[in-house]
Amino acid sequence: MVRQPGAKGSLSHRMFVALVAACAVVAVAVTAAASLIYQGAFLADEHAQLAEECRAIASLLDATDDDAALLDEMDLGASRATLVAPDGSVSYDSQADAAELPNHADRPEVAAALATGAGSSDRASETVGYTSLYEAARLDSGEVLRLSVDRAGVLAFLSRDVMVLVALVVLVVGVSWVVSHVLSRRFVRPILEIDPASGDSVAPYEELDPLVRRLNEQHEELLHRMSAIQDAADLRREFTANVTHELKTPIASIQGAAELIRDGIAKKKDVPEFAGRIYDDARRLSSLVSDILTLSKLDEAERAGGGDTGLFGAVERVDLLSVARDVAGRLAPKAERAGVELAVRGVSLVVSGNTRLLDELVSNLVDNAIRYNRPGGTVFVWVLPSGGSAPTLRVSDTGIGIPEEAQAKVFERFYRVDKGRSRDMGGTGLGLAIVKHAAAYHGAQIALESEVGKGTTITVTFPAPAGQ
Repeated sequence: MVRQPGAKGSLSHRMFVALVAACAVVAVAVTAAASLIYQGAFLADEHAQLAEECRAIASLLDATDDDAALLDEMDLGASRATLVAPDGSVSYDSQADAAELPNHADRPEVAAALATGAGSSDRASETVGYTSLYEAARLDSGEVLRLSVDRAGVLAFLSRDVMVLVALVVLVVGVSWVVSHVLSRRFVRPILEIDPASGDSVAPYEELDPLVRRLNEQHEELLHRMSAIQDAADLRREFTANVTHELKTPIASIQGAAELIRDGIAKKKDVPEFAGRIYDDARRLSSLVSDILTLSKLDEAERAGGGDTGLFGAVERVDLLSVARDVAGRLAPKAERAGVELAVRGVSLVVSGNTRLLDELVSNLVDNAIRYNRPGGTVFVWVLPSGGSAPTLRVSDTGIGIPEEAQAKVFERFYRVDKGRSRDMGGTGLGLAIVKHAAAYHGAQIALESEVGKGTTITVTFPAPAGQ
């Protein structure tokens, strides 16, 4: 079967094939090397035995006058004996007619024997037509005795051992087949046991550390995302429930007052009071809806990564002190009615952002400082540089303060420390949530310090403008 491009293969199968192939190659290579070494050793030993035999016969020939007759009487077995005269002519050959043989003076073993007394070679014979081993020795008479043995006969002798080696190779490959099958499964099993869903998997092999670590990280990221999704869903449900609850109260009040006026149940002198109630609740509804819309836009901007400036308009350079003074001017009547002194201090500092959102941020902070203050109290609004150049807005009051256990929650939507007092004073419960998200929109950091009975200070630190 032809594997399609991109098709997956079994790691176990690939390891099995690789191990079997490696074992087979190693077995064949080792067998071939052993055969060559064995063959070389065997031929060297055969040369040594042939040389010893040649020297022994040469000593016998030196002791006789008729060399040819003595050689005829000897049982040389498979060896071939040749007598070569000092001029290279052949005077005797045990397996051929000497008269028909060519001059042997150019034969390496003969030339070496004539020159040094002994010679050896391993070559194809032009006379008998097969490869032979040659050993030659010079006689006292000056002639050269040469013995040779058929190499084919030697290799035939080796073939019996070679068959044993081949059988051994087959056995090794068979054993490697079984062992490779077991090992491949054993190596792959720990990989198959990795559980990507556990989040705490341990790599069975060092090479798998990056993969398993990444799987664990992705599992952790998935859990965080699922948790974030669940938190967002819970927040939406809670937000919807809170909005519904907050809307029901003024709507019910408006409906009740309107019904009394419509049905003529309300006395004429009470109509202005009911109308005022309707007006106040309508304003509260308008404020609540406005805050909800602002928060929705801020949420959308955060989901867009803060890059969607079209929701609030283009980013511009805004004088933070000017915004604080505008807010203080609008809220001065409210502060006066509450018996609270409102003061703005600081220097002109430029912030890159949206004027409307910055106005909302300052308004909510100052409004809360007035609302939760006490008669005769004070609200200070400071605009000063922090850390050298970072614009900072600080709103402090001398009001009722926030309990320590509630300080981490006051920026949540619809959270109220004193629910009864907040509703009586007209708060929507969204002011500090808008402050939190508006600060995040501008990349600012919020810090809260508060002590029950002494007051609260909220500090918003903006990023320093570019180029400073």
